[in-house]
Amino acid sequence: MSGLLLGLWLTVAGAVVAAAGTASQPAIDKGDASGEADTVTPRVPVFKPRGDLAGELAVYTTRYEETFAGIGERLSLGYLELAKANPGVDPWLPGDGTRVVLPRHYVLPDGEREGIVINLAEYRLYYFTEQGVQVYPVGVGTDENPSPLTDARVTMPLESPAWYPPASIRAEYEAAGDYLPRVIPPGPQNPLGSHALMLSEDGYLIHGTNKQFGVGTQVSHGCFRMYNEDISRFVRMVSKGTPVRIIREPVKVGVSDGEVWLEVHRPKEEYSAAERKALWQQTMQKVAELQQRYPGVEVKRRAIELAVDRGDGLPRMIGERLARVASEQPMGPALPDETGKPSRQLLF
Repeated sequence: MSGLLLGLWLTVAGAVVAAAGTASQPAIDKGDASGEADTVTPRVPVFKPRGDLAGELAVYTTRYEETFAGIGERLSLGYLELAKANPGVDPWLPGDGTRVVLPRHYVLPDGEREGIVINLAEYRLYYFTEQGVQVYPVGVGTDENPSPLTDARVTMPLESPAWYPPASIRAEYEAAGDYLPRVIPPGPQNPLGSHALMLSEDGYLIHGTNKQFGVGTQVSHGCFRMYNEDISRFVRMVSKGTPVRIIREPVKVGVSDGEVWLEVHRPKEEYSAAERKALWQQTMQKVAELQQRYPGVEVKRRAIELAVDRGDGLPRMIGERLARVASEQPMGPALPDETGKPSRQLLF
């Protein structure tokens, strides 16, 4: 079957080199004619979806003493997605001249593709507009303090927000021998960072952070952490009333130009046998559902096994549609171009 060997890591790495640099590149404080920093243009690329697929992989060559945490903060990528996409590379000392895969190739989440979609399983926020889709890393809730699975809306942008820690968090600090005041004013010690978006889900925000390493990992008390450089622009792009859908989808399957693609996310850097088994079961269910929807789909088991075995979040081609039916629709709705209240208890 043509193209199926793209699922192999070496071929993916080769394709990365060939494709690097063809996407619209992020603008990082490039400034305007007056010398002012650009605070409206997103730092991440804006990708036009191709069916259920968007973006492309790229390659970055490291410099001396760079780390994945530093690269992620500068290029708006999460630590964990970089670590999973680059097995065998030391995330804390990759070394000078190391070629690092930038995982900006995505199978888009199922369901409505409008406004903001946060997929907890991949630590990413998708922002869908008429121009395309932007993808940001986000920090999400821990197992003890999980982020909610819900449908919400943006209710208010906040600049230099103060934080009013709820009693539960102040109790945690007290139990650890630390003191947490009832109000933390704006500034470098404020865990909400420079800006925030208040959500209709009571107590939850999309906000900046004073701990940049937590972006792209499971670290918060339920809210969604973005890099300050991202949220400061994001609040200017997102309007009040924008829908926010929060999902947990570690396995994504999609169709693009007759090809079937699979993306599998293990939850952490380590990968247990139990987690592999659970993701294998979810993957086979997703593939079966796709084959019911598209009877002409043929998949290659070995390519599926490879994607599940790695669980690295890199999309892999696992099959093809052998026949197309004009009445069939893509897995998600097509885009038009398809070919605060201080009294609220805010978590963080």
